[in-house]
Amino acid sequence: MRCEALFSSSLRRNERHDPARVREAIEQALRVLGSRGCAAWVAQAYGDFPEAAVTRMHWAQSLVNDVFPDD
Repeated sequence: MRCEALFSSSLRRNERHDPARVREAIEQALRVLGSRGCAAWVAQAYGDFPEAAVTRMHWAQSLVNDVFPDD
């Protein structure tokens, strides 16, 4: 769920983000879109732009693993 929320957030892959900003972006995406809305956003991106979506999801997964290493 965190990866999907980060994927659907407004954070850009080409910028560095501190852990607090990543957490904030995830929380905001979940607040605005909800977990189902984030999942729908990801599904649409994979359908419309599969190559870009794969790259963005890898970035989101990596960042979530860095920010939440024990989960």
